[in-house]
Amino acid sequence: MFKNRNVWIILIGEFIAGLGLWAGIIGNLEFMQRHIPSDFIKSLILFTGLLAGVLAGPLAGRIIDSFPKKSVLIYSGLGRCLSVLFMFAALYYQSVPLMVLFMVSIQLSAAFYFPALQASIPLIVEERELIQMNGIHMNVATLARVIGTALSGAILTVTSLEFLYGASMAAYGFLLITALFLNIEDSAEKEGFARRKQGGFKEIIPILKAAPVVLTTLVLTIIPTLFIGGFNLMVINISELQHNAAIKGLLYTTEGLSFMAGAFFIKWLTGRYESVKLMFSFGFLISIAHLSLFFSNLAIPSLISFGLFGFGVGCFFPIASTIFQKKISKEYHGRFFSFRNMLDRVMFQIVLLGTGIFLDTIGLQYMVLIFGAISMLIVIGYSYKLSGKFKIKSTLANGTELPAKK
Repeated sequence: MFKNRNVWIILIGEFIAGLGLWAGIIGNLEFMQRHIPSDFIKSLILFTGLLAGVLAGPLAGRIIDSFPKKSVLIYSGLGRCLSVLFMFAALYYQSVPLMVLFMVSIQLSAAFYFPALQASIPLIVEERELIQMNGIHMNVATLARVIGTALSGAILTVTSLEFLYGASMAAYGFLLITALFLNIEDSAEKEGFARRKQGGFKEIIPILKAAPVVLTTLVLTIIPTLFIGGFNLMVINISELQHNAAIKGLLYTTEGLSFMAGAFFIKWLTGRYESVKLMFSFGFLISIAHLSLFFSNLAIPSLISFGLFGFGVGCFFPIASTIFQKKISKEYHGRFFSFRNMLDRVMFQIVLLGTGIFLDTIGLQYMVLIFGAISMLIVIGYSYKLSGKFKIKSTLANGTELPAKK
């Protein structure tokens, strides 16, 4: 796999762009802390950008399945570069509405870029290499997040937000250049206009009915989303609870390093245990991590909670991505991953708004009990429902299918 030039292009591009992405996120948090006192208003601003991505989802799915993936990656990368111009204007005029425009434009670009990237991975590696590629790709993104957040925090102590967003724009430019060198064998390019007459998301429904394991995986992804949706707001709130600004960087680093450990470990696990059972196990671990944040007023317990969460999602997401890539036919990948992206964003928005409201009303410690309990109920309730309805099949890392043991 590592002799494949496309693999290196994607991984290097993802790392550099990830540094830029997290530089932008840290910049956004700093800008909002300076100008917006309410957690709920902060969540509304983040909600606006995500909503734009959701609305673009159906169009993105059709375009990704109808046109060459490389072209979609290039044009969406160009959109990411240009979107930073709105943030420069927001900084110059100290304008929150201009920041909202930045959030909208960058989320519109992301609505095309990320599903296209997920649909491209099965086209550049062998099927037996998918779980390894997904794990490494997520580790590279996480490493970029760990370094990006730490480096951005350090940069803010010695320079301005303008410099931080300039670095973010340069990283997106690098990603755009690397996309030009990709060589992807894409059926959409060969079949041309005939593929461009296909339908939208309605064609995904029969596929989900025919592949219960895919539907199961989609339901289980709600669990990590309940944590991720309020991640940044929780980090800010934990910092305020402990009166410790440095804990923000430690939480991001702990979660990121744990994620990387999980993504490496899962390659070994999937060769020995059934994929869906593993997802239930790690969904349960994520629920425990959420509930344990009740002790977030203390430094060590909060770091342990973020470490458990990081390890859980580091194992969970490579399995989920591999199941989607294997069980869904390649000709539907664009629409399916856009559909999944839409579901994730809708759920993310609900969690984000809920987090903002709960933080302003009942506080972090009671909020995590509610979200953790919901996660636990999904794991227990859906596993019981699933076991009584059908027999799950699990795909191992080598591509073999084994019936689930009762």
